[in-house]
Amino acid sequence: MCDQYTEEQLSFCTNLPKIELHAHLNGSLRDQTIKELADMRKLDPTLCHVVEKGERTLSEVFQLFGVIHQVTTDHAILTRITQEVIEDFAADNVQYLELRTTPKDRLEHGMTKRSYTEAVLQGVQKAKAGGCPTMVRLLLSIDRREDAAAAMATVMLAAELQAEGVVGVDLSGNPTIGSWDTWAPALGHARKLGLRLTLHAAEVYAPAETKQILDFRPDRLGHMCCLDIDLEQQFFSSCIPVELCLSSNIITESVASVSDHHFLPFFRAGHPVILCTDDSGVFHTSLSKEYAIAAHAFGLSQRDLWQLSEQAIEHAFLSADDKHELRQRWAEQRSGSG
Repeated sequence: MCDQYTEEQLSFCTNLPKIELHAHLNGSLRDQTIKELADMRKLDPTLCHVVEKGERTLSEVFQLFGVIHQVTTDHAILTRITQEVIEDFAADNVQYLELRTTPKDRLEHGMTKRSYTEAVLQGVQKAKAGGCPTMVRLLLSIDRREDAAAAMATVMLAAELQAEGVVGVDLSGNPTIGSWDTWAPALGHARKLGLRLTLHAAEVYAPAETKQILDFRPDRLGHMCCLDIDLEQQFFSSCIPVELCLSSNIITESVASVSDHHFLPFFRAGHPVILCTDDSGVFHTSLSKEYAIAAHAFGLSQRDLWQLSEQAIEHAFLSADDKHELRQRWAEQRSGSG
């Protein structure tokens, strides 16, 4: 696939303190947990074979998300998987994690958007109580399939739970579905309520929508794989930070290969970029691997990698005090690394 790097590069990147700003909860589950939950639910074994695959095709990725959707219908399971995902990122020396998830009304399972989100937040608290050192915040996602009312409901829920650790709103989902005008009112209201905004953009070639998003000026952008040449000047002059997910973009065929990835032109132009995983479980990756892939493919030095990881602090949806604490962690780990 795209996981080419040396053991030395991976070792360095594993020891590097890191910031994860683009991680979907359901895409970050452990294979072992999915299999256990699928067995408990007695799901069709022919459907579950994708859980055990080493490398997955794009169609198998979609199948796996279908399995995950079927096994995450219980509040206790949501709490458990959230705690596990946080622990896995912590084991990868991720010092700050912004976890994003789409609140779901699944009334047949006694689940509302609020109870779903509260179960996830309970997982965050359990990880913290268990001694996990990773600082965690939550983003609530608006699914592009949702209508304007559902989008506004997600925004209002996020606003109500800001004191519990919800810091912003994400727009994600099938990039070929929906219209910007549907979600723009809710996103504008979120901004007025003090929520931070990160929007998936240009995952497919859609210049009209991409321009609308750039005009809106969110706090961050996700992916930006298919930037129309006529929008390049507006994009680069905006200086809006971009969350880049190498393995995800290649496996989902948004980008042909690592060498074709837009990381390098963005990085060379001095545009703020943050390396992220997207769906670490589904794509069998980690943030350390993503850094190692970038180091190998683009000839990044150890100094480049330190700068990439530390500069990501600036783009986190955190208070000045929390950012200061993270910078102190970086200084301590840098001095400890010799």
